[in-house]
Amino acid sequence: MAIMEISVVPIGTGSTSLSRYVAGAVKVLKGEEGLKYELTAMGTIVEGDLDRLMGLARRMHQAVLDAGAMRVVTTIKIDDRHDKASSINSKVEAVRRKLAG
Repeated sequence: MAIMEISVVPIGTGSTSLSRYVAGAVKVLKGEEGLKYELTAMGTIVEGDLDRLMGLARRMHQAVLDAGAMRVVTTIKIDDRHDKASSINSKVEAVRRKLAG
């Protein structure tokens, strides 16, 4: 299972408030069944099959354009680990264990 962090940033909206556009991108994600995700202040983290995540990223990007943004910058980071199972929670817990030790 891959983990993707995605940040979709609209440019050319005529406003410094971007939450309306970001909400539209997240609605695309919410419409997907069976994907675990975590919304953060600077992006969204999603777990799933890599091909599915790539398609999702494209649809989230397009949603912001469809909402009227004249330009969109989308940044994607992917962790596609094949040596052992990985999840959003396992990555965070590994750091917490080291902090406690």
